[in-house]
Amino acid sequence: MKFTIITAVRNRSKTIGQAIDSVSKQGYADVEHVVVDGASTDGTIEVVDARHHYGMLVISEPDLGIYDALNKGIEAANGDVIGVMHSDDFYAHNDVLAKVEACFAETGADLVYGDLDYVSTANTDKIIRHWRSGDYNRKKLRRGWMPPHPALFVRRDVIERFGTYDTSFQIAADYDAMLRWLWTGSIHAAYVPEVLVKMRVGGESNRSIGRILRKSKEDYRALRSNDVGGLATLAWKNIRKIPQFVTKY
Repeated sequence: MKFTIITAVRNRSKTIGQAIDSVSKQGYADVEHVVVDGASTDGTIEVVDARHHYGMLVISEPDLGIYDALNKGIEAANGDVIGVMHSDDFYAHNDVLAKVEACFAETGADLVYGDLDYVSTANTDKIIRHWRSGDYNRKKLRRGWMPPHPALFVRRDVIERFGTYDTSFQIAADYDAMLRWLWTGSIHAAYVPEVLVKMRVGGESNRSIGRILRKSKEDYRALRSNDVGGLATLAWKNIRKIPQFVTKY
């Protein structure tokens, strides 16, 4: 099984190096890393070029945002399984992809996901929020459940059958895509019960009140367009986040 990990980046010179190193240090051998740079101006591309290695493909050109960049990465991908490594994120350890591959092999799943830790930007050893996904049940989608997008790996044929990221969404195209794959596609998903990815706080969806409100509107549109639910599902989706701030290992 070949993995393609896609990183969309623009002006993240301080964190992109760790993201690339996190992928290159994985113990699993057959990994392609596609880095899609949106014409950065802060030295990001120089950091990327300095870490260029065999199995790495770099695309650097203007784009229409993160989802457009991810779609470019999917189009360029040669892997059987697609994963996303955001430019501010890194894997929890060097055997993440090996464990994910083992789960695919053991379960025959179409999609594999795990848990995620939100960590402090200033100190990545400090956990702010722990997202424990739990076992998959399709009915949970109507109760606001979703897996963490950065800790999700999906077979490329699922994307080919049910579509890439809808760029009419600015913030919630990942949620829309997951609903499309899991709900509309009724695919087989499997859970790896451990933290796979560390994510710095302060992402696009929650960096301001305006973005939070826009995210809620887009989440609602994704729910309605995929015929999963409505306001009640949206409410449950937000309520489910509360235990993530108090959950202890």
